[in-house]
Amino acid sequence: MEEPNGTGIIRRGDKRVIRGWVMYDWANSVYQLSIASAIFPAYYNEVTQHGKDFTVSFFGAHLSNTVLYSWAITAAYLFVAATSPWFSSMADYTGRRKGFMRAFTLIGAISCGLLFFFKGSNVEFGIIAFTLGTIGYGGSIVFYNSFLPVIAEPKDQDRISARGYSMGYLGSVLLLLFNFAMILKPELFGIPAGSSLAARISFLSVMIWWIGFSQITFYRLPKYTFRKRSEGAAVLSNGYKELRMVFNQVRKSYRLSMFLIGFFFVMMGLLTVMFMAASYGAKEIGLDKNILIPTILIIQLVGMLGAWLFARLSGKFGNIKAFLVSLIIWILVLVFSYFIRDAYGFIFAAFIIGIVMGGSQSLARSTYSKMLPETTDHTSFFSFYDVMEKLATVLGTFSFGLIETLTGNMRYPVIALSVYFMIGAIFMVMLLGKGK
Repeated sequence: MEEPNGTGIIRRGDKRVIRGWVMYDWANSVYQLSIASAIFPAYYNEVTQHGKDFTVSFFGAHLSNTVLYSWAITAAYLFVAATSPWFSSMADYTGRRKGFMRAFTLIGAISCGLLFFFKGSNVEFGIIAFTLGTIGYGGSIVFYNSFLPVIAEPKDQDRISARGYSMGYLGSVLLLLFNFAMILKPELFGIPAGSSLAARISFLSVMIWWIGFSQITFYRLPKYTFRKRSEGAAVLSNGYKELRMVFNQVRKSYRLSMFLIGFFFVMMGLLTVMFMAASYGAKEIGLDKNILIPTILIIQLVGMLGAWLFARLSGKFGNIKAFLVSLIIWILVLVFSYFIRDAYGFIFAAFIIGIVMGGSQSLARSTYSKMLPETTDHTSFFSFYDVMEKLATVLGTFSFGLIETLTGNMRYPVIALSVYFMIGAIFMVMLLGKGK
């Protein structure tokens, strides 16, 4: 293989390139932990709550702060789902998937940094910056995932996928520990006690970390991948045409069809839990950030164990059986979460969720990668995968907010999430029953 930034033949299994790919999980997972899961949700709930009043005004519309938060995620992922086929087509036809990945990284990281200026009164600014950060994160993942079958042999993809998630958990935990120390003991950092400055500085740290460490990835991944330029190609519409072609190929494969339908419902539940767990703890159980942030930290720490554990289970029993085990655990822990009334129950649920979250995410990515037919069009196949994931996030977060709006309670949406996992598990059982 030529230099990472060259245009030569890409050989699977190059350890230096793989290490570079894995580092992007280390770089971007700080968004998922500090912005999407721990510090920002806790900070957002704190600065938008007025006594027992959770209502906020967003461009004149009055609604619950957590409903607005969940629908901001819905809007971000709807945008990514709608545009990723176009961007993927551009990446395939120019061979510059790394360039698109870099652009989304900058959008996401800079938007996280802009949250430094969100102080609660400027709700519109904070929500827009958070939405753009989510778009940057979700958009970059489309191209990041599509590199896995390009750089790794099929037999190594489970292990490398799990390694990526583990590195992501580790990196995001390290930054969260630093930021949590700053929030808990601001005076040690020269910050006045009771000030929001520590939390807002943590948003800047996400920007610096994400941009900084992603440079390792961008240096080591190949500048060009498979190029498919042809005269007269309708680049603007071709991504959607290719998505339709991928859909037609998926329909012809029972295994891919069953897996992706099940995957869709699983992601409706899993990613909504990831985004809404801290808000649930703050609003329904009354936990403050000194409990919420360490609890989310527990999820990350045991997530590393979960990714490794389920990679071992998949090696022994097969991907689908291991994935099904994770779904059964998800169902049980969400039903338990409906009844949680104190911090102890929340922490216990977080521990279990951490294990299955790391394992099920890693298994979903590697299982799909191994099911793909022989192709050089990895970006289009992973665009289809990511569009399904984003649409699942759209429906999951929207339904969460809608059910909360209709019931005035965040517990009922949790039951709905457990139903999504049940449906996903049914499709995995159908897939097992059919065999190969």
